[in-house]
Amino acid sequence: MTRRTDAHPRLTRPDVLAPFFSTWRVGTPERQRRTVEAIARTWERRPWPAEDLRGYHVYTGHDGSTLLHHSQWASEPAYEAFRKTRRQERVDEIDTAVPGIERLALRSYRRYRSTGRENGAAAAVPGCVVIVDVEFDGTGPDRRRAWVDAVFEALETEPNPQPGGISAHFHLSTDGTRVLNYAEWESAQAHIDALAAPGDGLGSATPQWERVHNWPGLTGGGVSRYDHALGLVPR
Repeated sequence: MTRRTDAHPRLTRPDVLAPFFSTWRVGTPERQRRTVEAIARTWERRPWPAEDLRGYHVYTGHDGSTLLHHSQWASEPAYEAFRKTRRQERVDEIDTAVPGIERLALRSYRRYRSTGRENGAAAAVPGCVVIVDVEFDGTGPDRRRAWVDAVFEALETEPNPQPGGISAHFHLSTDGTRVLNYAEWESAQAHIDALAAPGDGLGSATPQWERVHNWPGLTGGGVSRYDHALGLVPR
């Protein structure tokens, strides 16, 4: 069966080899709340759909309009089997409860590198999840891996590290176009303060950060803040 959990997902689980992220636009904070409850009801009244699904988590965007979905799969074929046989009935029930949901994107990823203190003290509980979505013009993984490595070099040489960051988990999209950083922060304000510090976005005005921001082939990106609203795991 399916049960709820308040626990955030562990992004470094070795048995999660096919993480998926998707975004829905629902329009208002009230519709965010109603959609989260509709998802919970829809899933809880059904058996857990697959042994290879480790967990499914939903987050409410601080924009008051979007929801982020993160599902942790053992393999992409396992997800495809779910999509073909069990996904649509769940979508239909949710859409009946909250009509007009706009599904913006669904992408598969592979986690590349992580850093932080996610396994540290109990006090380091995420108060905010920040999604950094970076787009590239090429389809090869080498450029994206090199960019992530450059971010790590910039972090390691940062002269004025900002407080409040817990962990960062960099994922490469399987379509070859994106890097997604799932970053955990102690609070949204800590992230806001870090962005407001001197420098170009997150990070000081160092040569390492300058290299990151002006990487060849980097075409765009965005930053969004979320709250963990719902966790679903097998009972």
